Amino acid sequence: MADGSSSPLTAQTVGSLADIGKTTWNRIVQGDGNAPYCPFTAYDFLHSLETSGSVRAEVGWAPQHLVLSRDDDIVGVMPLYLKGHSQGEYIFDHGWADAYTRAGGRYYPKLLGAVPFTPATGRRLFTAPGEDISALASAAAQVTEELGVSSLHINFCTPVEQAALAKSGYLIRTGQQYRFEDDGYGTWAGFLDALASRKRKALRKERESIAQTGLSIDWLSGDDITEAHLDQFWRFYQDTGSRKWGTPYLTRTFFSQIRERMADKLLFIMARRGERYIAGALNLIGGNTLYGRYWGCTEHIPFLHFEICYYQAIDYALAHGLKYVEAGAQGEHKIARGYRPMTTYSAHWLPNPSFREAVARFLEAEREQVDADIDYLSGFTPFKKEG
Repeated sequence: MADGSSSPLTAQTVGSLADIGKTTWNRIVQGDGNAPYCPFTAYDFLHSLETSGSVRAEVGWAPQHLVLSRDDDIVGVMPLYLKGHSQGEYIFDHGWADAYTRAGGRYYPKLLGAVPFTPATGRRLFTAPGEDISALASAAAQVTEELGVSSLHINFCTPVEQAALAKSGYLIRTGQQYRFEDDGYGTWAGFLDALASRKRKALRKERESIAQTGLSIDWLSGDDITEAHLDQFWRFYQDTGSRKWGTPYLTRTFFSQIRERMADKLLFIMARRGERYIAGALNLIGGNTLYGRYWGCTEHIPFLHFEICYYQAIDYALAHGLKYVEAGAQGEHKIARGYRPMTTYSAHWLPNPSFREAVARFLEAEREQVDADIDYLSGFTPFKKEG
């Protein structure tokens, strides 16, 4: 791969982020510093997934990170995993796997370009200034075919990336999530003022019901987070994980490692009865976005989930100048709490021509349905109607 004026590019995969190194990875990922910081693609987060045992070949997540070099200088990277299943992705392709298998193919292993267990939009293809991400897209497709796997999936990529990937021949899939955006509210009172009267009263009623329980709500970040807090949150995470996924994805060691390595990017919102925590949510703090990730509780209290995961997150974002709150996958109930539907993107490289054609037809119809759903759901936001 050459551009006619520079030295040719070479691509390879490595089995650990440590083979690239923290300095090099962050240099490429953070680039010129103009893009908002994303905690999920930082070296400390991704490397902790590996060293904690949360991500490894034995659990179906074998790191195969893509490295693009020119004259022995790394100029592009992409988090990439050889997957033995489709769990922990939040872009569902089980139907594709079934169809491919029925046709006599072997769908797994496949390649996945994503942040494990994290349904948050962000950059997936990283290049040094002056380099084109289309070269990285082409290299990823080439690796897919060289490995002889069924497919490559790049999940929760940005709108800019999906446009570039489409030009490189990838199939584009859309989905939807819900996101809060500070539209100049400034404070919680300003946010409430933007709501229709009936919706505003409903939100106030929910928050007042929590206030009347006598619970205390703590925001914990940086040095305020202790191993004792992690032990408490681990109980919540284990309970939620066992009910939703069967087996929680993350190890207890992972939480200790990210506390040690990036505590200032963590926000625990914890509900306390006296000295005993009964519920909590883990958020990660980005450059302009608060990302809600995990929630759990040991007592069922009406509206507590909404308070901890949605309202407190909005409070924190407004107080700290963050424009967005992304509260994870799914959940139409978020709309009434001020979270608007938004489009998400994934890109897919399918080497088999027949399989690619069938999926392309499916995706065309699915995109139309996603657009229609977002248009419909947007009519149910709690905000005052213009005019």
